Amino acid sequence: MTDTPPQNSDDSQPGNTYPPAPPPAQQPGNSYPPAPAPGQQPATYPAGTTTAQGEVPGKTLGIVGLILSFFTALIGMIVSIIALRQSKRAGYKNTPAVIGIIIGALATLAGIIAIIVAIIAFSSLAAKCADLGPGVHRVNGVTYTCS
Repeated sequence: MTDTPPQNSDDSQPGNTYPPAPPPAQQPGNSYPPAPAPGQQPATYPAGTTTAQGEVPGKTLGIVGLILSFFTALIGMIVSIIALRQSKRAGYKNTPAVIGIIIGALATLAGIIAIIVAIIAFSSLAAKCADLGPGVHRVNGVTYTCS
């Protein structure tokens, strides 16, 4: 006698010898809650809890923002602000993000001041050259080359 599967796929029918399929396994490293059904609110983590890997939300982004604030102040400051908002939403402190915001803000302010000083210096030089005319001029020990 041969063993043939039942023709009816309904699990509630008597005589069905196959067990129900197991639920799909969650992917390793996926710490996000499942997507909400249409019309439902998304699941959130309670304040003060960590993700499955034990990381504080926004901490890695805060460190990236801190490092970026040394090289590109404005971008580092923006990334740090985003990281701080993520951490606050989850109920955590994010010291690297705060430091990145401070360094980014100070460096951006210093850059703006440097640009203003350069504009003033070049406009002063242009005014001096307009008075002296083209050529090389020595005034009070300072050499001006005007074209």
